[in-house]
Formats: sequence, structure tokens, C-alpha cells
Amino acid sequence: MKVKLLNSFILLAIYCSLSPLFIRAQQTVYTLSGTVTSTDNPDGLQGGKVSVLETKQNSITDASGYFYFSLPPGNYTLEIRYPGYITYTKKQQLLSNENVEISLIAKVKEVEAIEVKAKIGSRDPSKLGQIELKMKYIKDLPAFLGEVDIVKAIQMLPGVSSVNEGGQGFYVRGGSPDQNLVLLDDVPIYNASHLFGFFSVFNTDAIKSANLIKGTMPANYGGRMSSVLEITANEGNKEQFKMNGGIGLIASRLEIEGPFAKKKGSYMIAGRRTYLDVLMKPFIPKNSPFYGSSYFFYDLNMKVNYQIGTKDKIQFASYYGIDQFDYVNKTDAFNVTIPWGNAVTSFKWIHNFNSKHFLNATTYWTKYDFTFGSNQTDFSIALKSGISDIGQKINFTYLYNAKHKFQYGLEYIHHTFTPSSLSAKQGDTPLNTGVATKLFSHETSFYFTDEYQLNEKLNFQTGLRYSMFHFVGPFTRLNHDAVDNVTSKTEYRKNELISWYGGFEPRASIKYQFTNLGTIKAGYSFNYQYIHLTSLSALSLPTDIWFPTTDIAKPQQGYQLTLGYFKNFNENSLETSVELYYKGIKNLVEYKPGALPSENITDNVDNLLVFGTGKSYGIEFFVRKNIGKFYGWIGYTLAKTERFFPEIQTTPFPAKYDRRHDLSIVGTYKKSERVTFGLSYVYATGNTLTLPSSWYLHEQSLLFNYNKRNSTRMPNYHRLDLSVTIYDKATKIKHNKETGNEETITKRYRSNWNFSIYNVYNQANPFFLYLDGNGVLLKGNFKLTVKQVTLFPIIPSVTWNFTF
Repeated sequence: MKVKLLNSFILLAIYCSLSPLFIRAQQTVYTLSGTVTSTDNPDGLQGGKVSVLETKQNSITDASGYFYFSLPPGNYTLEIRYPGYITYTKKQQLLSNENVEISLIAKVKEVEAIEVKAKIGSRDPSKLGQIELKMKYIKDLPAFLGEVDIVKAIQMLPGVSSVNEGGQGFYVRGGSPDQNLVLLDDVPIYNASHLFGFFSVFNTDAIKSANLIKGTMPANYGGRMSSVLEITANEGNKEQFKMNGGIGLIASRLEIEGPFAKKKGSYMIAGRRTYLDVLMKPFIPKNSPFYGSSYFFYDLNMKVNYQIGTKDKIQFASYYGIDQFDYVNKTDAFNVTIPWGNAVTSFKWIHNFNSKHFLNATTYWTKYDFTFGSNQTDFSIALKSGISDIGQKINFTYLYNAKHKFQYGLEYIHHTFTPSSLSAKQGDTPLNTGVATKLFSHETSFYFTDEYQLNEKLNFQTGLRYSMFHFVGPFTRLNHDAVDNVTSKTEYRKNELISWYGGFEPRASIKYQFTNLGTIKAGYSFNYQYIHLTSLSALSLPTDIWFPTTDIAKPQQGYQLTLGYFKNFNENSLETSVELYYKGIKNLVEYKPGALPSENITDNVDNLLVFGTGKSYGIEFFVRKNIGKFYGWIGYTLAKTERFFPEIQTTPFPAKYDRRHDLSIVGTYKKSERVTFGLSYVYATGNTLTLPSSWYLHEQSLLFNYNKRNSTRMPNYHRLDLSVTIYDKATKIKHNKETGNEETITKRYRSNWNFSIYNVYNQANPFFLYLDGNGVLLKGNFKLTVKQVTLFPIIPSVTWNFTF
């Protein structure tokens, strides 16, 4: 009831905020737009301040360096300021819509300090719980096996924690990994990991920036409960051909980019591949029964942009990545093949209707597949699962004035789920394993957001999203009796409606800035999530199954309340914040106790599930130094996450990823232009699990009595990583034949070496715990002990990176 009352209040506030739309006076105005770049960042400078001096209007450049103003005809002076660059001014006559290209020049004396300022990221002062990270500034941090990973960096932020040692999934404020919306150029990625979770699918050379939203989610995002991770790929260089990459211990990368069509367009192509399979071969003799076993992954990114006049821009982007694991045992005539991966394709159109109205439309296809294949003698089996989407996003932006912006739009997704598909054959004879199961659904949403700056102190954002979900046929429902035996079937025809869900999702946030005391921000969001991820393992594995909301499995619903205080010191060189949050969720899913993976094939997935509720709450502390030779951050989270499933336990229990304490320290020291040191340290409460409290014998069988759910904790996790990056000289001496003088010129070819040590003091962190028995039961000397498996000891690595 309290949530419904709060939703009603937010809806009323949103309705009231729309009234300025209907009192706008008409006048002749034109669009003055442009892009701010530099020689070292031709993709565009984000976060630059562009001002019209005559009207005192200000704009902040977006991820592509783009800005725009709506102005009446006249003569104006543009002023562009960006940290580390010389202030640029330009006289501009505006008698029609104009688009300008502006390239800034770096301040030589201030480059070192200002570059440091952008190393960590940036936070929009009007947004709550958001932080942006740029890939090129993360590369000085310690690398794991020679690969710097942006998701690993995100896991070091307060409120964000990793799944387990080396794991790639992440939890945000008590939410599970499936509750994070991961977007690559606005397209969902369903499995963002390589090497069973030890690396992400995001190639550092192909990625420009990442923005994490963990607080109040704007209304133009939906379908997930906890967070949004926006990954933006490089746009491509419009000015000149460029190549960069790196060679590490287990993988190499290469990225090329450049202009085409008289600099109206740009392209970017990037690839990465591991060579573990190549490195392993010499160590597995040909006479070994395991000869032929291997693992590798690769991924490819491509992006093409083309500017059509001053009003239109189109973009084509794609990603393809695959992991391939092969296990061979010649002695038993047994082998296993496990490929899995993502494929993404998208087309985007950006259009300016007039001086105040803009369109951003994206059509996309995304797919994730997992296959398990096994052969032994003349018997073979293949198990497949996956999900694919065809989607369309249409977003409109309307600028009412310099302080008031509206966004509205719609999104449609056609989901196709393959929870489980089994095929088998004996020799050349196929075995009857039934028809492959596919589930179909339609997800549609409409949204509206209003960003309004009342004055220099007060800023608010309200939003409303309405989402609908249709679960449709063809589908066969297996009906059960009281003891879970299948008693009948219900058949649904193609496109026949099986179940329908929908509702409003209000969002609101407010910021008030005191004169000298800092800023207070507060927010509220309500979300529906219509897809679920089920797992029979405590680890995040590619065998986890995606499936839709059905007539049995209801959509997840959750709300979050957030309150934060922010204060900067020493001319904004030191940023501090404290954020409180409370999150409530219902319709969570878990497998029934005793459920087996094979049952996914012989039954409907949702017949094997139980449903429950959850809550999480905590406080996050964040201190970040932005400027100087030494910069970095300290983040600490004190939190609690609980789950309640009546069919599992009659009392609430800690979630498996509940962490009471989570401390992260990240630092970089720029000793000189050529040497940079990096450090990262993490300390966290251990994950929870369920272990037996005692054992006993019954008819010569060993049986266990179990403790309460997740009542045991692994040892606390802590680790220190160090790195040093050594750069070549940025300039060289060249003899000028015409003048006869020696000149200092900037090198086009640059390189650096990164040396990293993972787990410096060789801490034995737990990967998982298991029970080990010693002795003989009948002799009465049998004992059970809990043992720990540790995955990574101290690991040194080296990577050579280059840019041309």
C-alpha cells in the first residue's frame, strides 16, 4: 500500500511538470550545433562547456562532443572551455541552421595535471547514482593476465561487487546479475563475459566510455531492476587513419579506424583473440589421452558513422564474440565441446527535425547461444539454450528552453527464448528427445522524462514509463498433480495470448545545491522486469538459463529510494559523497530444492521454480581525488541483502552475494610523463553458502542435516594488485633539410609496456568450498572436513601496447 501511495504521488508530480509545454510562445529560432574535438581525441570531447556569451546560455558536450543551442537570428560569440585545453572563441552569424566543427589545442604546461583529472571518470551533478568511466584512462590500472577490463574497474565502485574470485558478473546494491541492463551502443548484451567469467566481452581498444547508473534509473531505460551499464564503442577517427593494439600473455588486440567520404564518415574495426589453445599444445604430448583439449575466445567489433548534411547522421554497428572449450579423453573415447557467445547488429538514425526537436532511432538484433556437446564411443548428445531479440527504440528530445528538456519515446522487443533443446543419436540413428522448446513474447514500453532546472540551486527530473508484456504461443503447458507428476497438457497456438502483464513505472529525482555546504540529491524509481535468469550453481556460468515471464512466473517488481549528500573541496580537486539506499523486490525466482538440470528438458522451466521476495539496504561512502600526480578513489559500502522464499525456508535468509562490508582503494601515481604506477586493493565480507551441520548413517547411507539457508560464510576476501606503465618518448629530433636545423616533432607511432602483479601477497582467496571425507564409515573413524579451492595465486603479467 505504501508503494502504491508513493507511486500515485510521483505520477501527480509528473503530470504537474507537463504544464509548461502548453504555454510556449512561438518565435523564429535556429539551431546552432557543432562538435568539439582535439588532435588527441578526434572522437569528440565529452563534458566540455560551450557558452553563448550574449545570451549566457550554456551547453555540455555529449559522448560524441556534440552540442546545440536554439537561438533567434543574430550575431553570437561561442566560447568553449575544456580542462587542459586553450579556451576557444568563435564569432558566428546565425541566419539559418548552422553546424560547426571545433578542434581544441592542448595546454602544454597543464596537460599532465588535466589529463589526471579525467582519469577516473566524471559525474553529472544533476544525476543521482551515476558515474562515467573512460577506457583510455583505465589502462594505467593493474591488469589481470595482461588484460585491463572495464567491468573489473566498475566492480571497484561503491555499491558494486563481483560475483566471486575472477568472476565477470556484478551485483549492484543487492540486485542479482540478471537485474543489470548491459548495453553496447544501446543494444542489450545477455552474457558479457569470456573465459567462464574471467574477462568481459568489451575490448579495451574498441570501447570509448562506460556509464553506470545505479541510483534512480531514467524513464528511457527499463526491463531491469538494479542498474544500467552503457558501453559506447569508438566512433572512428574522422581526421586520419589510426591503428592501436596490444600483445599480452594470453591475448592480442588490434583496432583500426579512419575517415572516408571526404571526412563525412568514419569507421572502426577491432578484434581480439586469445592463444591459450596455441600455448597449451606443446605441453600436451601427442600420446597423452588429453591431446586435443583446448580453449580460446575471440571477438570482433565494427562501427561505421556517416553524416548526411547538417540534420542527419546514420550509424551501423556490430559485435560478434565466441568462446570455444574442447575437452578430449582418448582413453575413455570421450570428448566435450562447449561453444557460447553473443552476436549483435544495430542501425541508428539521428535526425534534427528543427531547432528544438531531435530524433534518435535504433533498430537492432541481439542473440546469445550456449551449446554443450558430448561424444562417447558411438553415442552423442547436444544441449542448447539461448535468447534472441529483435528490437526498436525511438527516442525524441525536445528543448523547451536552456533549462528545460523533455524526452519521450517507445521501445519494442520481440523475445525468442530457448530454455533447453536436446538432441541425441546412437551411431547414425537419431534418438527421440522430443521437440525443442521455444518461448515467444512481446515487450513494449512508452516513456516520458522531464529535466527542469528551476534555478542555480534546484534541479529535478521526473519520468514515467508504461510497459507491457505479452507471453504468446506456440506453447505446451505441462500440468502437474499434488506430487509433481505430469497429468495433462494444454496446447496454445502460434501467437495465441497466454498471459499479459503491464503497469506504470514512475521515476523522480531532485537536487538542491547549497551555497557553500554541498549538494543534496534524492530519488525514487519503480521497475518491472519481465525476463529471468535461473541458475543451479553458486557461480555465474554460461549454463544459466534465460526464460520469460509466463502464466506461472510473474514479472519481477522493485522500487528503490536513494538519498545522497555530495561535497567537493579544494577547487573541485577532491570529491566526497555519502549515499543511502533501500530496495524492495518481489517475484524473485529460485529452483526448487533438489531440482536437477535434466529436468529443464523434461518439464517446463517455471514448473521447477519457487518464488519469493527480497530487500537490500546500505550506505556508501566515496572519496575521490581528481587532480595532481596522485589520483584515485576510496569506496566503502556497508550493506545487507536478504531473500525470503517460503518454500525454501520459513524465515528470511542472506542472499548468496550478501556482503556486509566492501572496501575498494584505487590509486594512480604519475611519476613523470613516461612512468605511471597503479594500485588497487579490495577487502570484502565473504559470500554465503549452505553447509551441513551434522551427518549420520541410515541403512549404510551417509545423510546430512543442513544449517539454515546461506548461514555459512566463506572467509573474507582481500587482494592487492600493483602495476607500472612505461611509455616511450612522445617526441623525437628530426633534421629539417630545408632549414638545416634540428626540430622536435611529435611521434605518430607510440608504445608502452604495462607490468602488473595480480594478488601481490599471494592471498588464498576462496573460489568455492566443498566437503571431503576421510576414513571408513564401518570402522568408526570417518570424518568430514570443509576444504577450500583457491583459483588464483600471485600472477605477474606483461603487455605491450602500441598506437599508430
